[in-house]
Amino acid sequence: MSQKCVIFDMDGVICHTNPHHVVAFEAFFNKYQIPYTHEEFEEHMYGKHNGYIMTHFFKRPVAGEELAKLEFEKEAMFREIYKDKVETIPHYLKFLEELKSKGFKTAVATSAPRANLDLIISALQIEDKMNSMMSSEDVKHHKPDPEVYLKSAERVGVSPSDCVVFEDSFSGASAAINAGMKVVGVLSTHTKEQLPPCDFYINDYSEVNVDKIIELLNFNK
Repeated sequence: MSQKCVIFDMDGVICHTNPHHVVAFEAFFNKYQIPYTHEEFEEHMYGKHNGYIMTHFFKRPVAGEELAKLEFEKEAMFREIYKDKVETIPHYLKFLEELKSKGFKTAVATSAPRANLDLIISALQIEDKMNSMMSSEDVKHHKPDPEVYLKSAERVGVSPSDCVVFEDSFSGASAAINAGMKVVGVLSTHTKEQLPPCDFYINDYSEVNVDKIIELLNFNK
């Protein structure tokens, strides 16, 4: 078998962090007296990068130094809330072990800041199991642009067509599709109907194994 790679988004895919991001954004927006609804969070927060989120909710362009300051403040709130609560979506670690035992390359490709990635990877003690880890600082163009997935494949030396991506958001799944990769929709945050058409769907990692990944990669070849 030629080299294959499984790439994971992080929020909503490795860990169900989104409820904790909601708590952080509520505190952050309340401080700045920015109105919000939970329906807006679903449409304009999950799977989006902070530049988009801030611009949407502040109702004006937020970029450059201002974005860096606001992003640092909000993400520091999230890390404080989440640091003692880090846990995976059920059965993730077992699935990751199975992938590694079968010789798969594995990677993380998230729109979150590096500090969030470091917090979660360190808490789960899986850094040595990842061949590549990319965060928002590593790309110029955010999901649904495929840059983070194409760069991840390049880093690990695997063709995009030999990669399977696990994603939970519309923009993330679209990025993987735009990269020419197979996509597994993780239904932690959205329903099937709220995602673009994926190759397979799971609620947690008890519903997937290495044989299924190989089947996905071989389909249409």
